[in-house]
Amino acid sequence: MATTLETPAIMENISIHPPKRLLFGPGPSQVHPRVYQAMAQPIVGHLDAYFFEISGDIQRMLRKVFGTTNELTFVISATGSGGMETAISNFVQQGTKVVSFANGFFCDRMSEMARRQGAELVRFEKPWGEVFGDEEAAAFIRQEKPKVVMYVQAETSAGAFQRGEAICKAAHEVGALVIADCVTSLGAMPVEVDKTGIDVAYSCTQKGLSCPPGLSPITVSPRAAEWLKARETPNRSWYFDLKLIADYLTVSHRYHHTASATMFYGLHEALTLIEEEGLENRWQRHHRAHLEFVKQVEALGLEMLVPPAHRIWNLNTPKVPQGVDETKVRATLLREHGIEIAGGFGQLAGKIFRVGVMGPLATKGHVDDFVKAFGAALRGAGYKTGVR
Repeated sequence: MATTLETPAIMENISIHPPKRLLFGPGPSQVHPRVYQAMAQPIVGHLDAYFFEISGDIQRMLRKVFGTTNELTFVISATGSGGMETAISNFVQQGTKVVSFANGFFCDRMSEMARRQGAELVRFEKPWGEVFGDEEAAAFIRQEKPKVVMYVQAETSAGAFQRGEAICKAAHEVGALVIADCVTSLGAMPVEVDKTGIDVAYSCTQKGLSCPPGLSPITVSPRAAEWLKARETPNRSWYFDLKLIADYLTVSHRYHHTASATMFYGLHEALTLIEEEGLENRWQRHHRAHLEFVKQVEALGLEMLVPPAHRIWNLNTPKVPQGVDETKVRATLLREHGIEIAGGFGQLAGKIFRVGVMGPLATKGHVDDFVKAFGAALRGAGYKTGVR
């Protein structure tokens, strides 16, 4: 007897009713309606030919966004932290000497993961929000002669963008691999893996790609792939073993884990939207929105934490004015306008706001609306406009 199943649709009588939010935080970012629509489509199995067709499309589109020709470019079934652990657990072993450029929370997380792999860790530290100069970074690498170098390209905790050309050049001179965290930059700023010289880069789906969280794009250079192939000891993590994942997604399609077709659909649609807009156009849209944001918040009298040349375009960090309780500002925005932003933490707790202007919200109109509500919330918390 044949059974007919109607195509599922988003129905009004579901059991959950989340509040409407404008996601101006550091992530997750606002999701395009087409991504939601894609994720509402019927699932297929994780070994279905259609699943691997979708996965192959994602790999092709990710190469463009990463700025690479790396064959090993795909997604890990995990959040950005899972991508971080994948990168580190595959290329750091017991006794591996690792240099970590540490200027924020996520640099510290990378360091902790390397420690847990048994690395001989050496850190070059700077206050959160500062970046490393070419000469000092290169000199440190040449002095330490590590096997692996790690840095965060776009440090979400502080809003600082770290250029990596000098880091990668010096690392390669001493025979080291470079791991770069591109969690916040991918999809909103130029990542340029090949041009920069990055060996292993990972990201997430919920920031510059404007997709729900749950997947971590990763790309591995031929040089790093050869290193991985020659590795004699097994990865301590079975789930994040790149050899096994690559075989599943790109070679034999043998079962490794039950990948979510729903999440792959969403990422496919998000990347398709980027392709339709044009990657360079998308970068410029985010840059224009960033400049507009800075102009308007400076007109309110606020200062930015990071100097102009080192700012992340899609994650802004204005300083909290003296005498203002930033938690009250954030609470007002959420309660009265449904706007979510974040505050600082760690070294920057209570000192900055973290405001994401990403994806669908990276337009002048949305910036105008945000700053109007932001200014009112600041004044409600006792701030006198123009007084720092």
